[in-house]
Amino acid sequence: MSIRKLLSIYILLIGLLITGCENVKLEAPAKLPFNMFDNQEGTVNSLINKEGLTIKDRYLPVEGYIRVEYSEGSFAEFLRNQKLKPYGKKVLYYDSREKSPYGIYDSAFDVYIGNRDLHQCADAIMLLRAEYLYSQGLYDEISFNFVSGFKAEYDMWMKGYRIDVQGNNAEYYLVAEPSNTYEDFRKYMDMVFAYSGTLSLENELISVSIDNMNIGDVFIVGGSPGHAVIVVDMTVNSSGEKTFLLAQSYMPAQQTQLLINPMDDDISPWYSLNGKEKLITPQWTFELDTLKSWNE
Repeated sequence: MSIRKLLSIYILLIGLLITGCENVKLEAPAKLPFNMFDNQEGTVNSLINKEGLTIKDRYLPVEGYIRVEYSEGSFAEFLRNQKLKPYGKKVLYYDSREKSPYGIYDSAFDVYIGNRDLHQCADAIMLLRAEYLYSQGLYDEISFNFVSGFKAEYDMWMKGYRIDVQGNNAEYYLVAEPSNTYEDFRKYMDMVFAYSGTLSLENELISVSIDNMNIGDVFIVGGSPGHAVIVVDMTVNSSGEKTFLLAQSYMPAQQTQLLINPMDDDISPWYSLNGKEKLITPQWTFELDTLKSWNE
């Protein structure tokens, strides 16, 4: 074979390799989780107890940090004790398809979301908040605004009222016997999911500074599209520096998931904002002034 022909083949192979790498780069996530479904041994895996079935039991603090203490029965304790699916189990969409974890999440929450495209980002956060209030018997505090401004109150739903929506107008009407079953509570939440979103939730929450961040606070950008993630655990060191864990749902409707940290591989899935100008999560970048809290 002539040198010219060999050279032509060589150039062709190089071209194919370059093209193939470009295709892979375009299709693959920018970051791969280094601690999901692998067998690595090192700093990252030392932060994860794969046998743990709650956030608090599965994720160990970064060295030098301890969990921030909250009172028993608080929203913070409720969140860090959320039940997780066994490690390695994937997030399911509402139609039972699996969501790949790669580059996005480390654990899936063990949460029922139904078979409708309703449980998206703001919905997952509202459900966590409502589930907490329901578990504490604080039924009169369960209320969420629709995007139209209508206030949907669970205590009205308990009394047998339902909500009729016609365009931007909504009103209660009495149709059922009083009930406070969990099944009826979830029907109420489905109604909230259908007519509320990041825009309405953002307006309900109050702004809070990064320095005063607590478990249960929400990074949120209202709109269409918009997005929201919730702080579900937090640790602190002797200097007062914090690390925290984030959870989200996304669209189409899917189970809540505990996010990896694409900014800091060495502490992921914990996040730190020390020296950061933005919060970069796998599927959204937030300005630091988008942190909000519940009006308690």
